[in-house]
Amino acid sequence: MKILIADDEKIKRVTLAHDLESHGHEVVTAADGAEALERLDSASFDVVVTDLRMPKVDGIELLRRIKQNGAAGTEVIVMTAYGSIPLAVEAGKLGALEFLTKPFRNDDLLALVARIEARRPSPAAAGTIPESGARIDEVVVGASNAIARVRRSVEVCAQSDANVLICGETGVGKDLLAGVIHRHSSRQGCPFVKVGCTLLPSQLIESELFGHEKGAFTGAEQRRLGRFELAQGGTLYLDDVDDIPLEHQAKLLRAIEDKVFERVGGTASIRADVRIVASTKRNLLEKITRGDFRKDLYYRLDVLHVNVPPLRDRREDIVPLAEHLLKRIAADCPRDVELQSLDILAEHDWPGNIRELFHVLQRVYLVGAGAVTRNLLAAEMKEAVHRRPPPSGPFHSTLERTERDLLCAALSATRGNKTAAATALGIKPSTFRDKLAKHGLG
Repeated sequence: MKILIADDEKIKRVTLAHDLESHGHEVVTAADGAEALERLDSASFDVVVTDLRMPKVDGIELLRRIKQNGAAGTEVIVMTAYGSIPLAVEAGKLGALEFLTKPFRNDDLLALVARIEARRPSPAAAGTIPESGARIDEVVVGASNAIARVRRSVEVCAQSDANVLICGETGVGKDLLAGVIHRHSSRQGCPFVKVGCTLLPSQLIESELFGHEKGAFTGAEQRRLGRFELAQGGTLYLDDVDDIPLEHQAKLLRAIEDKVFERVGGTASIRADVRIVASTKRNLLEKITRGDFRKDLYYRLDVLHVNVPPLRDRREDIVPLAEHLLKRIAADCPRDVELQSLDILAEHDWPGNIRELFHVLQRVYLVGAGAVTRNLLAAEMKEAVHRRPPPSGPFHSTLERTERDLLCAALSATRGNKTAAATALGIKPSTFRDKLAKHGLG
């Protein structure tokens, strides 16, 4: 879908655009409401995501103008750090689909966009062929033989309807590849729905995947569609499938193998017309040996395979990647970038891979007010090294897992509200965000 994001907070605007693009959507951004209106004058959008408080033209006025101009097919999602019932009521009266209070998880917006997409008729059904967007080689960036093999694997996956397993360390871009495979496949006109398996509380996994009926359990006040139903006709992306507990794998296997499932608390069988793309940061064969992962599920997922090597094993890709990411961060390549200074990036191992590289470049760009110099890069990379977690032996591994579990539990209990989660754990919000980033949850 084509999405417009209007927000004067640059970091939020960039990260939302990045996540939406990695899920196969075409995204345009605006720094305020006036710029958003200019974008709307020159193009039509399926969804507008707008902040409430912005200079020149605020979100409420932007919403009003969209609806006055008769853009009936454009859904508007209003987000703000100043949530209130009167504002929510006003936005609802004007036709807003949803009112999101900051801070919220990007996954919340992604799920909402997926629901909007699921309700829309397929472009193929309307007799048109959807645009495939950027070419694969324009998205999967790099000059190494390793990344060339990844591109070839992605091309094969895009031409097939078989299930795909993407393997690689945290931060190598597995989400991006999943979106590219969907966007270039025969299912491109249908929903692309992501499930972040790491953040799913064990007791809610089946409800998230398959939905539930009203009264199925305490708190189930109405019927809820699961991710399988939201992805009907399209692609269901199981991110970090290695984190799904063993006791829930049998039902997932049946849904994939038989293409049928039931909602929690229901008896009616529902046909699952979805293609599965899954990713893992761990070696699933080792988990099978330990009895932590079902062999039959593994073979159902690993029909086609994409292995993404870490950045430290393909250093010749780091500078081209940095240039590509800077264009995304700045919308177009800023004039104050010293391109020759980017070679310093290839001297580091980047244990956080592309995600860490993106965050370093983003911070340098913001701190330097658009300037990217060797001195700024060197200083930021030094700080990045200090922020990395220490090497983990058995004792540290246990502490790391415990900390990660606490973070996930706090996010679950507060429904993704990071400020409330930090308060529940008795730590500063900034510390909480740093810990999320350390564990790859940010």
